[in-house]
Amino acid sequence: MSSFSICLRPLLPRNILQKTHSRSFATASPPPASEPNTHFRITLRRSAIALGERKKETLTALGLHRRMQTVYHAHTSEAAGKILKVKELVEVENVPASAVRSQSEQRWERRASRGYSIAGSRMRGLQWERTSS
Repeated sequence: MSSFSICLRPLLPRNILQKTHSRSFATASPPPASEPNTHFRITLRRSAIALGERKKETLTALGLHRRMQTVYHAHTSEAAGKILKVKELVEVENVPASAVRSQSEQRWERRASRGYSIAGSRMRGLQWERTSS
């Protein structure tokens, strides 16, 4: 009898494996250890174009419409079931309530700096803006 072993590791070079597993979020700060995780942070990483309608509807029910979009859901059995249906397409993290961001807050955090700041205006001291007494 000959013995053989099955390699369960993906057939990728070691440096690619390290790159894919070392993702970090620039805007996300590590939560304090004392705060409990109460929400899922769900990010759509893969497209559902070639998949069936049920998977597309599940993503829509989660609020995910485009790749790299992030939504937050409270820990519920309904949300967990939806995540399990599309687990191959999404990345999920447990976060505390203080790390939950609305769409407008996420947009504001992604916004680039103006590159300048306004210190004051010389136009305020002009004659036509002065009130006559």
